[in-house]
Amino acid sequence: MLTTFMAAIAVLALLFVMMSVKIVHQGYRYTIEHFGRFTRIAEPGFNFVPPFFYRVGRRINVMEQVVDIPGQEIITKDNAMVAVDGVVFFQVLDAAKAAYEVSDLYTAIMALSTTNLRTVMGSMDLDETLSKRDEINARLLVVVDEATEAWGVKITRVELKDIRPPADIVNAMTRQMKAEREKRAVILEAEGSRQSEILRAEGQKQAQILEAEGNRERVFREAEARERAAEAEAAATKVVSDAIEGGSGQAINYFVAQKYVEALGKFATSPNAKTILFPLEATQLMGTLGGIGELAKEVFGEGRSTPAAAPKPSQKSGKAPPAIPGVPRVEG
Repeated sequence: MLTTFMAAIAVLALLFVMMSVKIVHQGYRYTIEHFGRFTRIAEPGFNFVPPFFYRVGRRINVMEQVVDIPGQEIITKDNAMVAVDGVVFFQVLDAAKAAYEVSDLYTAIMALSTTNLRTVMGSMDLDETLSKRDEINARLLVVVDEATEAWGVKITRVELKDIRPPADIVNAMTRQMKAEREKRAVILEAEGSRQSEILRAEGQKQAQILEAEGNRERVFREAEARERAAEAEAAATKVVSDAIEGGSGQAINYFVAQKYVEALGKFATSPNAKTILFPLEATQLMGTLGGIGELAKEVFGEGRSTPAAAPKPSQKSGKAPPAIPGVPRVEG
């Protein structure tokens, strides 16, 4: 009888110990209640919780979790209807508050995120809702995180998964995008034409400047050549004048013979005459060239020679040859 009683006591003690041992897994926290009142948090690992007096109240997941925001239709500021859905990432930092400050944590976070999503997107235009997702996410994160702080929850991220405007708005946006791209293409083409015209005008301007500089240089060179020719002519005239003042009549013969030869050359190069006949005798031309030779001797210092004798009369006629028109004859 005593043995049976002791065995029963041992079995009850073993059952008591087994019921008192609580193993908490990593990533979870258990709340321990004493007659329904929260007393402490059971950390991961081995925990001894005496039965009948204490019990495990809530099992709280403290890992980062995600709550889906169900798809809903929202009216934007410019009265456009869009369908939106998203996700909220959160983590429990205080297991006691998450267990006893809110009745259903998941439902509360989903409802809070849904209502604030309507508030945030309802204050924006359609274009802003489509182009400012980061701003919407940031505003939702601040609002929801501030509201859930009393529940011992930290909102880590809020993301919009999809924003779906109506089909007619999508078609209008497509046409708008096409018109905008065509506008940019026309503007770029006009800019290219304008740049091309500017470059062409710049090239013409540079060409005209270079041509003007070339003409100026040419005129300068021609003027310089004429000036030097005039200086040479003046020097030659001075030499002839000095020779005449020195009493040399051959200088006049040289000067007149030079002009005479130039006049003959002009007759020869005239485009209106193919054949020219001059009643000239060779002795007259030789007399003229003789005067030129006498002048050359005087210029180079070979001494003053006597004036060249006039051509002798022809033996057949006995008369002097006819004088050259415009060429004075110098007597010896």
